Amino acid sequence: MMAISAGTMPAEGLDPLVIKAMKERGISLPGKPKILTEDMVKEADLIVTMGCSVEEAFPKPLVSLMEKKVVSWEIDDPKGKSLEDVKRITAQIEERVLSLTKKN
Repeated sequence: MMAISAGTMPAEGLDPLVIKAMKERGISLPGKPKILTEDMVKEADLIVTMGCSVEEAFPKPLVSLMEKKVVSWEIDDPKGKSLEDVKRITAQIEERVLSLTKKN
């Protein structure tokens, strides 16, 4: 199983507190945020959204490709949060990702 992180409207750069929190978990986040592409959608077995609306970001034909693949997680955006909150958010994401890997 492979995972790719991308967004419908990615920021210019990674939040330094997110980088720090993930580094403490042993995960490095190199590079800059990627935008979710049509090819990524077509190749994906599952698409996890976190508080965004794909309907607002993509044309209807692409949204229809995603319908059977999308799982929506209501997770706080770490932007502007304290390091403690960012750590809580990253722990929630890790827990849910691990749960997904156990199902597959």
